[in-house]
Amino acid sequence: LIVNNLKKKKEKFIIVDISKKKLFKKFKNSNSLSIGELGKCINILKKNLCKRILFAGRVERPNFKKIKFDYKAFYHLPKIIKETKKGDAYIIKFITSLFEKEGFKILDQTHFNPEIVLKKGIYTKQKINQNYFKDISIGKKIINNLRLKGVEQGVIVVKGKVVLPENFKGTDFMLKKAKKKLNKVISKKNRAGILLKFPKPNQDLRTDLPTIGINTLKNCAKLGLKGIVLKANYNLFIDRKKCLKIADKNKMFITAI
Repeated sequence: LIVNNLKKKKEKFIIVDISKKKLFKKFKNSNSLSIGELGKCINILKKNLCKRILFAGRVERPNFKKIKFDYKAFYHLPKIIKETKKGDAYIIKFITSLFEKEGFKILDQTHFNPEIVLKKGIYTKQKINQNYFKDISIGKKIINNLRLKGVEQGVIVVKGKVVLPENFKGTDFMLKKAKKKLNKVISKKNRAGILLKFPKPNQDLRTDLPTIGINTLKNCAKLGLKGIVLKANYNLFIDRKKCLKIADKNKMFITAI
């Protein structure tokens, strides 16, 4: 989505691709690197006279024992490992600070794609009723509580009770793990509960926004959840038309508050 908009706007850009599947290998301006090649990445950016950087996509927490690090990455490795123990938000903040110290400006993930952000409002035919405000309040308290270790951007709340919070493995992993618990309290015919996705108070909102896409919505529908709640203006909502169609078909609500 970002690459397409950059082309339309005729922006000059390069891609540093650290994805395992090398998603951008067909692009001439793509540079395929491993996650441990920090020094090489910075050299490529400077060689191409880059001034601004935009981080996009999800990076799984690495297995440090299996990664080969270049000199610059190895130099910062003790600090990176230390931040890893605190949580993903701290790792991302530290990495972005390294790039800033090298003179790069960090752009918001939505800088070139404001259309993928949900502003305040309800986006489905199904409206949210008062019963779910308690669930929302409970979910927000879980995500905002930085004392809770291993809790990331998402949480499932059903009928006033927390079913499961999201960990570093992501939302879809949480939804699959919650299947047995949810099967006991809700069904597709008798939907209830919400998936709440909010940024944590300690996150860098330029680089790490809560994201909802087609797979997450399908999983929510299969599990019998009634709705998805996002923080207005601080989210990434991918495949909007398809997602809203699925939500309407299953009489689910999607709202940004």
